[in-house]
Amino acid sequence: MYRKDITAVFPGSFDPITNGHIDVIERGLKMFSRVVVAVGENSVKTPIFTGDERVEMIRELFEGRPEVVVEKYDGLTVEYVKSIKADVMLRGLRNLTDVQYEFQLAMTNRSVAGIETVFVMTSEQFGFVSSTLIREMASLGGDVSNLIPHNVFKRLQTKTSESS
Repeated sequence: MYRKDITAVFPGSFDPITNGHIDVIERGLKMFSRVVVAVGENSVKTPIFTGDERVEMIRELFEGRPEVVVEKYDGLTVEYVKSIKADVMLRGLRNLTDVQYEFQLAMTNRSVAGIETVFVMTSEQFGFVSSTLIREMASLGGDVSNLIPHNVFKRLQTKTSESS
């Protein structure tokens, strides 16, 4: 069993946050006393929501839950993790492709920065869900309401209707 005085950082772009992400956060809270949801910018992706909008939506979801902290950061994730003196990174795994990519990243983070990574397998019902899939489906008018939280779905509807 894990010590309960450990802070884990769950980094991602969360554009938008999905029910799968929430599942990983909730399961992480069973192991760690605090989970910092670190909202980063990914220069490869074109976001639908600004960083501030993503932080606001996630904070709404965990309002009244002091064990969940939501912050925006820039730069290298390992540098952010070190700067807040967190103990580990928390990552969700959906499939074999994730395992290969995340394993390489975890080994690099440990080698370069001494940061350990803890992996949580996503629940079966979220194994296919990604923010990219959500954005694509929503932009084409697909119903993604059961894949993301209600507050996020409402904002996504507004964003996609503005762009059409």
